[in-house]
Amino acid sequence: MRSLMTLLAPLLGWIAFKLFHLPLLKRSRKKHNFVMKLFRFAADNGSTRALSVYGHLLFFRGDGLTNRIQGAIYLERAADKGDAKAAYQMAKIYEDGYQNYPVNHPRALELYRRSAEAGHILAIRRLVTVYTEGELSQQRDEAEIRYWQDKDC
Repeated sequence: MRSLMTLLAPLLGWIAFKLFHLPLLKRSRKKHNFVMKLFRFAADNGSTRALSVYGHLLFFRGDGLTNRIQGAIYLERAADKGDAKAAYQMAKIYEDGYQNYPVNHPRALELYRRSAEAGHILAIRRLVTVYTEGELSQQRDEAEIRYWQDKDC
């Protein structure tokens, strides 16, 4: 039964994503609750995209501390599964610190790099700034600056 849920998770995550962006019943509380349940089910059963989107919604748009912490947990799981957007968002969280996620510059830099290597443009630009300004406990590094600027097309 668990393997069936794992197989269905990406499909349900895709359906939730499409329903979320569907203008029909845009302000409906029932639609919102249904879509969030779909996202949670898909995320809890391994859908990387659902982990990323649901985590983003909880952390950046959720009400209350509990939702924000839960959102960060989902984002971290998505980042660990290779989602570039979630890795960028977790890097920002580790850079600034939040509740159970204290400031951790080495972890933030690692996540920025992982996200940038996957082509996330904001992560690439952040790394250019990091190495230009000497931020996140890094020294100014011309080679790194050129490397990341070449990727920022």
